[in-house]
Amino acid sequence: MAEEKRLENKLVKAVKECGGLALKLVSPGFDGLPDRLVLIAVGKIAFVEVKAPGKKPRKLQEVRIRQLRELGFLVYVLDDERKIGGIIDEICTT
Repeated sequence: MAEEKRLENKLVKAVKECGGLALKLVSPGFDGLPDRLVLIAVGKIAFVEVKAPGKKPRKLQEVRIRQLRELGFLVYVLDDERKIGGIIDEICTT
């Protein structure tokens, strides 16, 4: 859990450094949503599920990820801090 939190903090910091927001998602009654909603100017949006290295999303999280992707949203699973820059770049250029 500590490793996941550390990775999540690095994501939040990196998004902030590029002028964006990485908002913590809490949705009572609709479990399984990704951990963070990433908003980057101008009008770029994505969801990021943060996992400790080597960990995979739970079954319900996989369902929510699929639902969001089917709606046309970018959704990432982050389990390695080396992926943060690439995720942010992809959000910015999509």
